[in-house]
Amino acid sequence: MISFTYPLVLILIPFASLLYFLIKTSTKNEALFSDDILEKIVDSSRFSTKKTKEIFIISSLIFSLVALSKPYIKGQELEIKSSSYELIVGFDISQSMKCDDLYPTRLEFAKNKFATLLRVIKEAKIAIVGFSSQAFLIAPTTSDYDSLRFLVKNLDTGFISLKGTSILSAMQAANDLYDKANKNKALLLFTDGGDEDNYNKEIEYAKQNNIKVYIYATATKKGGVIKDENGILKDSDGNIVVLKLNENIKKLAIKSGGAYLNNSYSKDDIKLLTDNISNSFKGDLIRSKKKIINSKELFYYPLLLSILLLFLAIFSLPRRQL
Repeated sequence: MISFTYPLVLILIPFASLLYFLIKTSTKNEALFSDDILEKIVDSSRFSTKKTKEIFIISSLIFSLVALSKPYIKGQELEIKSSSYELIVGFDISQSMKCDDLYPTRLEFAKNKFATLLRVIKEAKIAIVGFSSQAFLIAPTTSDYDSLRFLVKNLDTGFISLKGTSILSAMQAANDLYDKANKNKALLLFTDGGDEDNYNKEIEYAKQNNIKVYIYATATKKGGVIKDENGILKDSDGNIVVLKLNENIKKLAIKSGGAYLNNSYSKDDIKLLTDNISNSFKGDLIRSKKKIINSKELFYYPLLLSILLLFLAIFSLPRRQL
């Protein structure tokens, strides 16, 4: 059975036809010449008469309105099942992420890895937090990867002026985003490890709140320097500041049940990490159902007829003889 998305448009059909006849006036030739003279100066060799032309125009108008009403055939109701899990991604945006031991900087390297993550990850709804000495929300949990890609691309260390790196604040922000009843929480951190000698408090917090921490190390053991408008960053004694990877954070990843991964310019490392995260959610995926109606659109049929009839009306216009 045919239905219409905008059935009220069909009401316009009789009004549109009436309006056409009301505004139709005699042509200038008809006003100036009698019928027998007009017949001599107008070429009637075209295949249709004036009346036929009017029928074409009115029919074209009617079919245009039918197309605008969007006719369709209602199909069956389909149920689409999907499954997903929630992943919180934290970006270290402390000043140390300006270091150049990873090209072009640690933060830009991390952003590129996140772009790769969005291409390879499956079934995940992602939220993003940024952190230095404090954490803040950048994007709530969503499956809109294009928006996440845009937000991370424009992420910068200049967003905050606070110094230091608090991994615990990132964990607390992630925990707040999860449902309290959720027993399987995952937090992926792109960080250079901060500056803590140990992460006992963070390990305890992770265990108490069921948070698995995955660390992608965005720094090297060799370290790097920070370049700004004044040149290379130096300490108060004039010595160049070299910032290295803090490997102490590896214990947090391992003891929380997560994983630790050193940086690499290979694209396969992120795939390996995301597969590890996805596998940890096997059996704990959030399942949802969505019902849609499989309908067949028919508007293009009256639209094509309307265009064809309009073409015939124009083609059949009488031509003045020379």
